[in-house]
Amino acid sequence: MGYGFRRADVAFLGSGAGAAALAEVDRLELTPATHLRDLERVRRDHGAWAAALVETVRLRRRAAAKLADAVEWLFTEDALQQATPTMVARQRAARLADRAVHDVTCSIGAELAELARVCPSVIGSDLDDVRLSMAAHNMSGNRNLLLAKADALVPVSRDTVVVADPARRADGRRTHDPTKLQPPLPDLLAAYAGRDLVVKCAPGLDFDRMGWPGEIEVVSLDGAVREACLWSPGLAEAGVTRRATVLTAGGAARTYTGTDPDDIPEQDPGEWIIDPDGAVVRAGLVRHYAAKHGLWQLDPRIAYLTGDQLPDGIRGFRIVDQLEFREKTLRSELRRRDCGALEILVRGVDVDPDQLRRRLKPAGTQSYTLVITRIGRAATVFLCVAFADQQSVSSAVR
Repeated sequence: MGYGFRRADVAFLGSGAGAAALAEVDRLELTPATHLRDLERVRRDHGAWAAALVETVRLRRRAAAKLADAVEWLFTEDALQQATPTMVARQRAARLADRAVHDVTCSIGAELAELARVCPSVIGSDLDDVRLSMAAHNMSGNRNLLLAKADALVPVSRDTVVVADPARRADGRRTHDPTKLQPPLPDLLAAYAGRDLVVKCAPGLDFDRMGWPGEIEVVSLDGAVREACLWSPGLAEAGVTRRATVLTAGGAARTYTGTDPDDIPEQDPGEWIIDPDGAVVRAGLVRHYAAKHGLWQLDPRIAYLTGDQLPDGIRGFRIVDQLEFREKTLRSELRRRDCGALEILVRGVDVDPDQLRRRLKPAGTQSYTLVITRIGRAATVFLCVAFADQQSVSSAVR
């Protein structure tokens, strides 16, 4: 759970003396091996502030991989875990540019930071006094931003787009039940009925059962699915009910929507196998993704795609051989090819990759990937060599 910050801690940490103390503590290693020694030193030098100082430095170091320009921010453990990564928040803010926005669950301000860059007027509210105090510190200097203590289920603004991020944990556990979010999703939607509304949700929600009238966007960052986002009809692009947004930390962005063409051929496997980004799969846009990149499906019920060219910027697996799924045959073939490092990908077949790898006992020097899937009713194995993208293929060829 981390250290329980108080408003007094926030006031000290945000002061000149606190900043100097944080800079001093940041020069310490603060590793598991040095923790007791470092903590004893901080206690000796800073007394009652020691725990808050150590926790803040620790959280800032973790935040560097998730949030840009947050080197002097204040956090709680839970707030950092729940904070929207900068690249995801930036992509959403771009869709709301030039609108007045109210983030009704603003926490320590990860979303506010990006909204304030592009929106003329931004309100942030929360019920947590400590997080609001941290947000005030983190957002200092933003003149177009107002912070207030308010219940997310009680509307306190007008003529704004409402942004909400219900906490996805209940009783200390991550939940996919909309009624157990905090605040509960049904209550949140009822409170802002008829308003322009953006709600961040867990990507594991059952979208088909929701009956959401607007757009459902699934977002990934560097290959990991981060969230689903509900856009009310007034904010959705005309005709779009599903969108997949694929982001990278470097700033690249690809989008796929249900209005894109989805006509793809039915033919034998090509030279490559492509495992679509998780956001595409969760959004139900595998065929649209395939059509956009000149690919087709290995099987209409399975998300693996194939093609004769590897699209730019997309990881793929060059097919070396296609085999029946028989462990004895696989073991013999891997031994013949001097296989050592072995990646195993599975869809549509009940196979535990780790257990299978142990049984196959690869012990050679060459790296391979097994793609195990179902084509029709038969389990099929593709022996492949993985490439990060088309550029790596070109380099290997040269």
